[in-house]
Amino acid sequence: MMQRAVVLLSGGMDSCVTLAHALADGATVHALHVNYGQRTQQRELQAFHDICDHYQITERLVVDISHLAAIGGSSLTDSSISVTQARLDVDEIPTSYVPFRNANILAIAASWSEVVGATSIYIGAVEEDGSGYPDCRAAFFAAFEEVIALGTKPGPRVRIVTPLIRMTKHRIVEEGIRLRAPLHLTWSCYQGQSQACGTCDSCALRLRGFAQAGVDDPIPYAVRPTYT
Repeated sequence: MMQRAVVLLSGGMDSCVTLAHALADGATVHALHVNYGQRTQQRELQAFHDICDHYQITERLVVDISHLAAIGGSSLTDSSISVTQARLDVDEIPTSYVPFRNANILAIAASWSEVVGATSIYIGAVEEDGSGYPDCRAAFFAAFEEVIALGTKPGPRVRIVTPLIRMTKHRIVEEGIRLRAPLHLTWSCYQGQSQACGTCDSCALRLRGFAQAGVDDPIPYAVRPTYT
């Protein structure tokens, strides 16, 4: 019997490759997308549906948690805070960090898992993204897995699966190509809607990853700086 999995699918490259991993693992996928008032909310939602259509995934759930925008504290949700330009050599938490976002999202995924009988939650977290997001660390996910075990009804334990957690961006690009993930349908930019800006942290990490993998990034950019 196939195992069910809830896959967190933002529409970005990492979540798309994570979805490809879940399918390669033989899971029956329930795709979860969260709108939280981010600048590129509509573009990310489009990417979510495009990727689901590509894989013919019918079990989809889109949830609104715009209270994160009301709380603020992030350049992704508060228009009064500028999205900082890419600084890949700086080891500090950037303005794009959304306070405790992954805990909010994982709580929703745990609820849906309990209802549909999923035994795995896949999330495309990457420690290299860091800019040091505290909720993208392996230790955080191990702790949250214990929270799910303690806070849900008796039954099979729900695992949090992070297949990309130790990968560099260029390794994720290579993995996406190996798994034939539709990278051309993904969207990673923090502020662009029709074209990726090319200058935010997310664009910079993505462009550097493609460059190091020796592959052209298939999405459109307003500018394409070279990041090494």
